[in-house]
Order: sequence, then C-alpha cells, then structure tokens
Amino acid sequence: MSILRIYLRVLGLLAPERALAFALTVANLVLAGVFFMEPMLFGRVIDALSKPHGHVAVFIGAWALVGFVGVVVGALVSLHADRMSHRRRLGAVRAYFEHVIGLPLSFHGNQHTGKLLRIMHIGTDNLSVLWLGFFREHLTTLLAIVVMIPVAIAINWQLALLMIALLTCFVIFNAIAIRRTRCAQDRVQDYHHRISTRVGDVLGNVTVVQSFTRTREEVSGLKQLIAEALSAQYPVLNGWATLSVFSRAASTLTVVAIFALGAMLHARGEISIGGIVSFVGFALMLIGRLEQFATFISNLFFQSNSLRDFFDVLDTPPAVTEAPDAVALPRVRGEVAFEHVDFAYETGRQALRDLSFRIPAGSKVAVVGPTGAGKTTALSLLYRATDPSRGRITVDGVDIRGATLESLRRNVAVVFQEPGLLSRSIEENLRIGDPDADDRALETAARAAQAHAFIAEKPEGYATAVSERGRSLSGGERQRLAIARAMLKDA
Repeated sequence: MSILRIYLRVLGLLAPERALAFALTVANLVLAGVFFMEPMLFGRVIDALSKPHGHVAVFIGAWALVGFVGVVVGALVSLHADRMSHRRRLGAVRAYFEHVIGLPLSFHGNQHTGKLLRIMHIGTDNLSVLWLGFFREHLTTLLAIVVMIPVAIAINWQLALLMIALLTCFVIFNAIAIRRTRCAQDRVQDYHHRISTRVGDVLGNVTVVQSFTRTREEVSGLKQLIAEALSAQYPVLNGWATLSVFSRAASTLTVVAIFALGAMLHARGEISIGGIVSFVGFALMLIGRLEQFATFISNLFFQSNSLRDFFDVLDTPPAVTEAPDAVALPRVRGEVAFEHVDFAYETGRQALRDLSFRIPAGSKVAVVGPTGAGKTTALSLLYRATDPSRGRITVDGVDIRGATLESLRRNVAVVFQEPGLLSRSIEENLRIGDPDADDRALETAARAAQAHAFIAEKPEGYATAVSERGRSLSGGERQRLAIARAMLKDA
C-alpha cells in the first residue's frame, strides 16, 4: 500500500462525519485566502507610504480585518478538528476491536497479543495526529500553494519561476528520500514488533521466567533487539536529516534570488518596491508552508508502516461468514451429525478426513484419541470457529452454515482447556454464560460446579476481582469457574 493510498484511506475514515469535514474544508479555504491576502496588503501598505495620498489607513484597516478573520476561523477549525479527531480515534479503536475479536482462531494463533495491541494503539494515535494535521495545517498549506502560484505568475512571471523552482526541488528531494529509506524503515518496524512481542511474552509468563532464573537472559535479549532496531533506524534518520539540509539551502537561495532579481526589475521600472515586498512575503510564506509540508511528509513516512499494519488487520477477512439467508435457530434438541467432514489447516496439515458420526439428542459422548488427532478441531467446527473444507455438520437436521452465528453459538456451551477468565469480578465472568441470569441461578450453577464454597470464602464473594487470565486464582478454581459459566448458559 503506497503512502498516498494510506493517506487517502486515513481521510476516508472521516466519512461518518462528512458534513463537519466539509465545513472544516471550507474554513480552511478561507484561511488560505487570509494567508494569501496578508503579504498582498503588506505590499500595498508599502506602496501607499511612498505616495502623498496612498490611503494607508484603508489598507492597514483591511489588513487588520483580514487578520482578525483569520484568528477567529483558525480558532473554530482547531476546536472542532480536535473534537472530531478524538471522536474518530475512539471510533477507530472500536472498529478495530470489533473486527479483531471476530477473526478466526487461526489468525489469533499466528498473532501475538502484544503485537495486536501495539498496532491498535500506535495506529489509532497516528490516525488522530494525521486528522488534526490535515485540518490545522496540511489542507490550508495545499490550498495556499494552489492559489499562490497562479497569482504570483500573474503579478510577475520571472519572480514566480523562482518560487516554482523551489517547489520542484522540494518535491524531488522528498521523493528521493522516501525511495531510498522506505525498505530500511520496514525493517525498523519489524524490530519494533519483535520488541513488543518479546516484552509481551515475558510479562505473560513472568512466573516461568523467574522460576527458571531467566531474568538476566531476557533483559539481555531485549537489549540486543533494541540495539539492532537503533542500528536500522539511524541510516533512515540520516537520510531525512540530509533532506532537511538541502531543503533549507534551496529556501535560502530562493529568497536571495528573489531579492536580487527584484532589484534588477525595479531598476528597470518593471516592479514596485511594494511588489518586491509582496513577493518576498509570498516566498517566505511558501517556504514556511513547504517546511510544514516537509514535516508532514516526514511524519507520514515514519507513521506509514504502523498505519499499513493497522489497515492490514482491518482487511483480514473473517474465516466464517453468515449466509445472506441465514435463519435463527430456536432452542435445539441437540442431535448432532458430522457428514463426510474434511478439514485442513493453512499449513496444509490434514486434521480431519471423512469424519462421519451421529449423536442423538440428550446423549453423552466422549471423543478420544492421541494428541493431534483432531478432537478440539471437531468441537471448534461444531460452533463454527471455522468451517470444514468438505462435508457438512447439522444440528437437529439443520446445516449449521445456514444458521446465524449468534443463534448457533447460543445453543453451544464450551469448557475450554484454558479457562479464559477476564480481568473482571467473579460474577461478571460467570455472567458471560448468561447476562440475564438472576443471583439464584448464578449460585446454582456455581454449586453444581463445586465453585460456590471457595467463592463464598473470598472477602468480597462473587464481587471478588479476578486478575488477568485468572492468575489470582488456583488452577482448580479457574477450571470450576469455567464449568460454572458453561452450566449457567444452560445450552
């Protein structure tokens, strides 16, 4: 995904607030006019001072009025752009979260939680920065340049050519910098992902690290990754620093050239002193805007990798989709049938081959086999964590691919090998099984799972907070809560 395409997609995320975005665009057009008028009026004031009746007060008053309009419009743009940026950032967090939790288990099996969190946080932060920059600076800069160049040509084409030459140098310098440093920045981004993954691994398994006395080795490994990341980053920074030097040099030479050529044209009577002042004002404004734009291009370049990762996650398609005519299953009796089911993982490993069986409603069945035989896979196919590559699965004679995901999964309760407790209270963890269950049903499920006794012994009972992944509980307590959660669902 090119940098331009990334930027256009960033702006496309503002679609839910297109009316406000349009109003801010119009306001930026007004600001661009203000920036253009100020050097023009400054030049008129200079020319008026050199004439006996030059109406100096009129031009100064107009200049003050234009400046006041710019201040008011600028304040309104900043206020509403800030608010919209914060709203859309949180909207992007919600969209990312909603999409990621719906992605298949195979995706999550290949992605580290620390990496996914880093992509979300840095990606949405960069989105907010770009939205703010677009309405506060970038759009005004672009509009000012578009208006300024034709007007400058109309006033004096010779001096305007110097400004066009500066603009051309700016474009060429930035294009060269991007082309020469993009691959190196890709490597830097990979190092940052590896750092986040390593830190997440250690923090998620700190008991193992401490018990095997691996603290020093893990810290040393992180230091090595950081050193490699810096070694990859420095050449990129050197390239953009060189770009800054060349851009500043071109800007200085342009201003000097405008003064020199303006003096020659004034000596021949082809331009007034006020015209020269206006052109110098145009040039200084163009240089200031180009420097802002150079900062924007530099920031976008360094942000593009994280934004590309963010959009790559959003573009990852779900492995399981609902049929357009999917129907909601009622509360089922529970007859399950697998008919010639095949399933292979993305790696090509065949997990299930021509699996067929029928389980009558109300019966109890154990599926046994060696590690890797496909027991867990078969269960995940039943609640459509993924779909078989061949064959079909029915519940009460209905192909589960013709049912809505919500209604199918509402009829299935699972006790996973990993209990999967959230960092919430015991009560909130149990209510995942049935959010509408009353306290009596909650306690009944806990007693059936032999969990009520240890819950009652906790200082806060069912309101006791559970730490991340249930680490504040013993292994047996976690499992019993998982069983109680499934019983409360009563599927």
